[in-house]
Amino acid sequence: MVFDPVVFVVDDDATIRIYLRELLSVAGHSIETYESAEAFLAAYDGKAPGCLVLDIFMPGMSGLEMQREMRRRGDSPPVIFLTSADEVSMAVQAMREGAIDFVQKPVDPAKLLELVDKGIAIDLRRRSKRLLREQISERAESLSSREREVMKWVVRGKPNRAIAQVLDISVRTVEVHRKNVFEKMHAESLPDLVRQSLELDL
Repeated sequence: MVFDPVVFVVDDDATIRIYLRELLSVAGHSIETYESAEAFLAAYDGKAPGCLVLDIFMPGMSGLEMQREMRRRGDSPPVIFLTSADEVSMAVQAMREGAIDFVQKPVDPAKLLELVDKGIAIDLRRRSKRLLREQISERAESLSSREREVMKWVVRGKPNRAIAQVLDISVRTVEVHRKNVFEKMHAESLPDLVRQSLELDL
């Protein structure tokens, strides 16, 4: 199932949540708002791509603590922090820990919208790359042990005759395994097979 991108807004200030919902909705984004880090963590399932607009300082779990918890789970969308002037040093620390940027309050609408678009694009790329890696891994698991051996030498540029000598099998057998490797890996060319191999660190 394909999910549309969502901008997740987490801020204990109801006025900010209402303002950001209106701003982002007018710009065409789907929005979910939460009044606390705890409420977001309880609801977030990671299925929808998007980005997270997160207040850096809130009662209970702070934005920084929530960012660390999301990273610990390995399930964090790109984070944009909202910060006041006296919290800029905390925002810089958050960026060192993986946030893409921060916006000082009062919010600059143009900057926030630009960062939201950037965050969504980053998350879509991450998810696309993860999906591709999963597909390649599934393909590789369908290979027999001998086919994996042949693939290892094919991506290193070895000709069939040399592979046959290394594996002590006939050239014809190498040709059959090589054909199976390309079919099972859905590889249209040798460079394509090499890229897939590198993706899996084979």
